[in-house]
Amino acid sequence: MPKMKTKSSCKKRFKITASGKVKSGAAGKRHGMIKRSNKFIRDSRGTMVLADADARIVKKFMPNSL
Repeated sequence: MPKMKTKSSCKKRFKITASGKVKSGAAGKRHGMIKRSNKFIRDSRGTMVLADADARIVKKFMPNSL
């Protein structure tokens, strides 16, 4: 049987924490910061933990990281 492969796009964008949650970077920060509010830029700094419904989708693409 062939092995399950990890989606390349997922391994570049997401990390799995020790407790099994999914970490990701903030959306909407690639360009156009001049039109974003200072509050948006400040709040989207660093990484975030995905909601359970979104994490379930990501984990299907990352079978080896569980």
